[in-house]
Amino acid sequence: MGFDVLLDQAGSLGRFQILQIAFLFVTSMITYPQALLENFTAAIPGHRCWVPLLDNHTTSGNDSDILSQDALLRVSIPLDANLRPEKCRRFTHPQWQLLHLNRTFPNVSESDTEPCVDGWVYDQSSFSSTIVTKWDLVCESQSQKSVVQTVFLSGSLLGSLIFGYLSDRRLVESARWLITTNHLVEGTKALRRVAHISGKKSAGEILTLEFVRSTMQEEMDKASTKPSVVEVFQAPKLRMRVFYLNFLRLGATVPFYGLILNLQELGSSIFMFQILFGAVPFISRCIILFIMKYMDRRKNQSLFFFLAGLCILANAFLSKEMQTLRVILATLGVGAISAALTAFSVHSVELIPTICRSTITGINNVFSRIGAVFAPLLMTLIVYSPHLPWIMYGVFCIFSGLIVFCLPETRNQPLPNTIQDVEKDTKDSRGIKNEDTSLKITQF
Repeated sequence: MGFDVLLDQAGSLGRFQILQIAFLFVTSMITYPQALLENFTAAIPGHRCWVPLLDNHTTSGNDSDILSQDALLRVSIPLDANLRPEKCRRFTHPQWQLLHLNRTFPNVSESDTEPCVDGWVYDQSSFSSTIVTKWDLVCESQSQKSVVQTVFLSGSLLGSLIFGYLSDRRLVESARWLITTNHLVEGTKALRRVAHISGKKSAGEILTLEFVRSTMQEEMDKASTKPSVVEVFQAPKLRMRVFYLNFLRLGATVPFYGLILNLQELGSSIFMFQILFGAVPFISRCIILFIMKYMDRRKNQSLFFFLAGLCILANAFLSKEMQTLRVILATLGVGAISAALTAFSVHSVELIPTICRSTITGINNVFSRIGAVFAPLLMTLIVYSPHLPWIMYGVFCIFSGLIVFCLPETRNQPLPNTIQDVEKDTKDSRGIKNEDTSLKITQF
């Protein structure tokens, strides 16, 4: 009973709800791309050391006037293991003897080369300027790019804490909040407004002050005894649920942001990846909603977490020349994580008692933001091994796929209303009446 009855009278799914979803979609489309901008504003273009022979336009001489740019590059910049110009070192002095060699390259000692002491020259064909080119976040300073991303996402974490709290002042828009805080007149008006927008013309006569009060009396009584955060964590079983849910949210967010913030590490075309990483998660989220009707919550989450982890680990050790396979695995990985996150969002709500759901959900969202902050920090491990950050992202996914089985299954199970429901963890102890079962059982 309770608010569900009032919502049915006002229009449970009508024009009002459709408008809310539409406005929410617009705001999400504006805010979400801000994180993805890092792939473009922090892109690392091709680069090499600045050398006077090539880049000092005031230099003039027979050699530099006669020889081509390719020849000057060959005598100024050593080649890496793939026979491409080094990005972080240059010859101490021009190696003119290299011009007379045919397909043979002598071993160049470390003493013959030096770091890019005079700066770098960047390829501006794709990006005219990024924070990397502005602050020279390459070579020894490449890890600083991840630090910049961490600072940016830390601002998002701080903002969610501050403005999430401040936004509670706007809950007067919620009829349920108004009623449970004894603002019955305003709550009734809000319900009538919803009914009017949704085209429920007869609802005004039904949604009277007395009807609202009698229908919501039980919820109003429960709201007056809402448990504090301390009480939530004093309950052993609920405390463990919250612990596992927070770890799962962290474990899913870290690899998700690790993928979407490092598109350049996955392939040569970040523009193509951006399109794929936008379309595939949308499709996978729609598919998982269908799968959840037929598969248990824990099994589908574990399946997609394992799939994502295996895709990331396989991609970590593939050669960069295998572009097609790398694109397929990366796209499949981000789609699997998106599906797992969608299933998790349903499972987590079904595990939390109604009376403290908003509090625990808020804590869970904080761990999501912490995961987003932590994800770019793992990329600093690339100075030790180029595979290490991706191994960590894959391990997070696999651990999440195992941890989910520490939580109870909720598909077609009664939803807990109170902390006592969780602590007793039996269907009989929840006091669910037969006629009320349809409102308290998960439907898919």
